[in-house]
Amino acid sequence: MDLDAAERLTLGTDELVVLTSCEHNGGDLFAVLLRMPPGGGPPVMHRHAPSEVYHVLEGEFAFYVGLADGRVDRVPVRAGQVMPLAGGTPHTIRNESDEIAVAFGVHAPGAAMEGFSRAAAELARGGQPSMSAVLEIAEEHGIELLGPVPERVSMA
Repeated sequence: MDLDAAERLTLGTDELVVLTSCEHNGGDLFAVLLRMPPGGGPPVMHRHAPSEVYHVLEGEFAFYVGLADGRVDRVPVRAGQVMPLAGGTPHTIRNESDEIAVAFGVHAPGAAMEGFSRAAAELARGGQPSMSAVLEIAEEHGIELLGPVPERVSMA
């Protein structure tokens, strides 16, 4: 695949370069190259049924992962490292560094995240979307938004 010709979705300040769409693999996978500038990432914790895995290629991401006891771990993941997330795990991903961060990410099954990503990118084309509109498309695609990242987290 020629990355220069790949489809790109913009979500806030983040860019998803679509490497494989569900239409090419029966819905099994949605694979992207995630490019996140400093300060980027979803502003809220969320959870969804699909599992996902990220291989960080450049920079560093901070993953916030909810634990069964209600605590949230902050897990720094640097270039060359991998971060798996089981389906149903509360989480979010942020770039808290001063440099762009890039990761290869796969969602399986892919339909929920691909559908949400496409709908959110379309919504954002019209300007700053309302929270009610974001909540509506999240619910349509099986994504539960859980609220802001807690200020007090444990370090993994």
